[in-house]
Amino acid sequence: MANQMIEVSSILQEWSGVKARLEELFHERNHENTRELMQHGIGLFVQFLYFSNGKALQLDRPIPFIQFDLKPVNIEERFAFIKSRPSLFHSFRQLSELMVEQEKLFVKNNIIKKSSKPKA
Repeated sequence: MANQMIEVSSILQEWSGVKARLEELFHERNHENTRELMQHGIGLFVQFLYFSNGKALQLDRPIPFIQFDLKPVNIEERFAFIKSRPSLFHSFRQLSELMVEQEKLFVKNNIIKKSSKPKA
């Protein structure tokens, strides 16, 4: 579990930098340069989704959303929208919300796991 926490922490830290840069680009209305950074952010979310569910990352297959216990509501539709229109500000907002929701689910799940362990 410590390894999982390190991975998740690293992903969230990297997302923080990507998000800040995307906010700048959208504020400047520089939509041409957002696509690549959004693709990177989408990749970070996918990594976060796998790691927070304790699954090995599989980039060569479609994402098996149904197999994940921890996932935001309506993830399939929201993720499809983001992937299909990565240069839109609304996609950025949606990706940001997915990251926040996934982080909340991950933290809540870890608290539940810790509280359910018998104390020695």
